[in-house]
Amino acid sequence: MPLRGYKLAYPVVSADGTEAGFTGVSLGRSRAYGITADAECVGNAAHHCPATWCGCGFYCFHSLSDARALACDSEFQHSVLLEVEARGHYIRCEKGLRYSRQTVTAVRAGRCGCGWPAKAFADAGDGLVGWRRLLPLCAACAASRPVLSLEEFARLAGGVSVSRDEQAVAWAANSAVPASDADMVPLLSAEAALLHARLDQLQSQLDRLTGEN
Repeated sequence: MPLRGYKLAYPVVSADGTEAGFTGVSLGRSRAYGITADAECVGNAAHHCPATWCGCGFYCFHSLSDARALACDSEFQHSVLLEVEARGHYIRCEKGLRYSRQTVTAVRAGRCGCGWPAKAFADAGDGLVGWRRLLPLCAACAASRPVLSLEEFARLAGGVSVSRDEQAVAWAANSAVPASDADMVPLLSAEAALLHARLDQLQSQLDRLTGEN
């Protein structure tokens, strides 16, 4: 039976825009993989993964909370969270597994760099041969950029479920504090002053036109 796990990865899209996949966040970032993949050692392809004397193989955490905790590291904050089924040979560790074969069953897009929940992917400006790395963005940050929607990424990746991370959505909802009446006073005063200035300008133009006639 497969073992369920959670891991971080960087989303990528092929150079021709017809496929989507992932790369690892550490040693595995030099190779892209799809929904179902077999691990390959980047240093020596002659042996099977995972080898006890080598650090090769796929990695995953047992718990979702550990994967989310790692995503807080600034080095990995632009990654996505994958839910995977681990198969084949594996080595069990304290917090997770190192294993030979995996199937990605779900993708969670976390936070945009500004802190709001991600709603799309955009070109990150880097990648590897044949693949461009993608950056999770919220609606506001994605407004002026060409983006790939979560739904389109899911289609290109083979139909895997891709959604916003529920923890990021809940955090944003709890952090959104509505403005109080006291907060609105300076804003309304500024708008009133701008309106009066505009009316004075229009009145001055009207007086000038009336005088000329």
